[in-house]
Amino acid sequence: MFQKDFVWGVASSAYQVEGTDPGDGRGKCVWDTFVEAGRVFEGQTADVSCDHMHRYREDYALMRNLGIKAYRFSLNWARLIPTGDGAVNPKAVELYRNMLLSMKENGITPYITLFHWEFPQALQDRGGWLNPDVVEWFGNYARVVAENFSDLCDNFITVNEPQCAVGLGHLSGVHAPGLTLSYRETFQVAHNLLKAHGKAVVMLRKYAGRPVRIGYAPTGGVAYPYTDSPEDIAAAKKVYFGFYNPMSNWTWNVAWFSDPVFLGQYPAEGLEKFRQYLPEITDEDMELIHQPLDFMGQNIYNGYYVRAGQDGEPEFVTREPGFPKTGTDWPVTPRAFYYGIRFLTERYALPLYITENGMGCHDNVAPDGRVHDSDRITFLDSYMGAMQKAMEEGADVRGYFLWTFLDNFEWSDGYKQRFGIVYVNYQTQKRIVKDSAFWYQEVIQSMGANLSCNNPCRDILFLNPVFTHNIWGGSRLREDFGYAVEGTDIGECWGISAHPNGEGTIRDGVYAGVRLSELWQTHPEIFGNVEYDRFPLLVKIIDAREDLSIQVHPDDVYAGIHENGSLGKTECWYVLDCPEGASLVIGHNAGTREELADMIHQGRWEEFIREVPVKKGDFIQIDPGTVHAIKGGLLILETQQNSDITYRVYDYDRLSDGRPRQLHVEQSIDVITVPAKSAEDSVKSAADLPANCLNELYSCRYYRIYKVTVDDRFVLAPDGPFMLATVLSGDGIVNSQPLKKGDHFLVPNGVKQLEFTGKMELILSRV
Repeated sequence: MFQKDFVWGVASSAYQVEGTDPGDGRGKCVWDTFVEAGRVFEGQTADVSCDHMHRYREDYALMRNLGIKAYRFSLNWARLIPTGDGAVNPKAVELYRNMLLSMKENGITPYITLFHWEFPQALQDRGGWLNPDVVEWFGNYARVVAENFSDLCDNFITVNEPQCAVGLGHLSGVHAPGLTLSYRETFQVAHNLLKAHGKAVVMLRKYAGRPVRIGYAPTGGVAYPYTDSPEDIAAAKKVYFGFYNPMSNWTWNVAWFSDPVFLGQYPAEGLEKFRQYLPEITDEDMELIHQPLDFMGQNIYNGYYVRAGQDGEPEFVTREPGFPKTGTDWPVTPRAFYYGIRFLTERYALPLYITENGMGCHDNVAPDGRVHDSDRITFLDSYMGAMQKAMEEGADVRGYFLWTFLDNFEWSDGYKQRFGIVYVNYQTQKRIVKDSAFWYQEVIQSMGANLSCNNPCRDILFLNPVFTHNIWGGSRLREDFGYAVEGTDIGECWGISAHPNGEGTIRDGVYAGVRLSELWQTHPEIFGNVEYDRFPLLVKIIDAREDLSIQVHPDDVYAGIHENGSLGKTECWYVLDCPEGASLVIGHNAGTREELADMIHQGRWEEFIREVPVKKGDFIQIDPGTVHAIKGGLLILETQQNSDITYRVYDYDRLSDGRPRQLHVEQSIDVITVPAKSAEDSVKSAADLPANCLNELYSCRYYRIYKVTVDDRFVLAPDGPFMLATVLSGDGIVNSQPLKKGDHFLVPNGVKQLEFTGKMELILSRV
């Protein structure tokens, strides 16, 4: 959960949203020239875009109604000073002051970015960022900003994503001004830009007339560890702040653009690697660049895998096939968000604001007139959860600005991508609030309480079963159920188990590979925070090729005293299959405890044992103290207390490894119930119960057992803190997850509805 003073905002830039007006007095910027040259997707322009310059009052009211508390936006340098360093445009001053006043009226805190790539074309014609005079030009611009807006704004950011301004604008040329300069020239551009940042800080503080907060917003893909091992983490951190990119992409670097600003020096590794391309760098330059700042910003969208190689050097790992991507084809990497925050706050001792994060989607208006952008919600939820984790571990993050509020002009991609949480019809300028905006509103209001990381798992959890090999076991667990286990003595499938003698793990998803007992301990909310000292139930499938031993289980009191605090064992059986004329041992024929002891000690087994006829679909409850045994040829689903306490009364004198198996005669005599429950009360038919109905088979203090037969479609509202299920036959779907015979799954607390589709039978259980 986030603190009450955490800043929740949205971000944009002037050129992407404002639009133009014939009488607005603004000058031309490099993006206007770039657009005119036809270098934007489908020849699109930002002449109108979102028409924000005329609609900002309605847009800020919309922000207010969505609970947004802060807005990071940029000023168009060429609008404010048309020639870049000459006369100030009074219409621009009026526009931006009115925007700031409107924000304040709507309870929105402004964060002004001075440079979000709206570089004046008039200055570009004089050399642009390559001209060393740009430092003074930008400083003068900062003075104008301070003089005109510092009374209405407390927070300023000098430069947005210098990596992109230099690399995309001057090296690859895919952004305005569209240049492909030499490496030496691009390093001069970068150095001039960093000096201009420092000069802007000086001028903002000098001319603001009051204390203001100033930051800087670089970017960079995050190198994050392939695993969470210390070696991989160290390798990723080395790459993140290192110089592993080829020269053709040298600007996509974190340390080169952040170390001088935050630490006062260029990184030594970069100085060595780039020495043949570097301009003169003086002590005065570094002093100017390294101005005191109040916070650091960082724009983070995605990252790439790194691990420690065999030689100790970092190596890059290819993403697995099917790795999730956004509508812009960027990978979805919330772990990169976590590690980026962690690495940055460890290296630079300033409070961090995430100045951009978001997702481009191919959003469309649905027939109901709304925009259902669930992919964006999933993306933001995972990234914000990663941010919360980093903060809980000590990262000093003060705020988050979602990119972006309105769909807008996405630079060289034009209107190809939609990043907004508000849909814009560019022909009519109609705004439609997307589902993600309402979700973000709840994040802000609840301080993140609605994030999935702060709520019980809502995903159905499938279990990897564990198998035992037994003297009486067979091969039907492999042949009938398709389990990948070898042998002709497979006796038991522990389908849902947290018992140490056979513990299952989560099959897939966020908890993949986690032991059920570990999940019980670390995420009690999944199980409804029930008050048990261990996971309470155990579900097995038993294949008896031969007769099992005659046995009995103690109750909790007896087991607690005599079995080191173990639980007793109450269990029940559902007959999955059996031969015609089959029977089970259930109960005994002794009338008194003395007769019981005499029968057992004298081996009068034919008199003692009571067999009861059963058929497929029968249900049998086995209470503690009940003598019982599964006969050869039966296939049984067993649901029981989470205990493996069994007292063996008789084992037909079989040998295991050449020796008789251990018996527990005296303990058995202690706990067997005398007289036994009648045979008529022991077996209940559950074969022909109605379909598409929750049929309760039994209820006791330890569990409730249900049978469900799905015929096409059945909807169930789970009852209880959590529910366990095993598919007995058939196949189908539950809540979009495919099901097949032999699947075992756990329905977490808080799942409101189970939607079954298909034709199948299941046994469900709950505490």
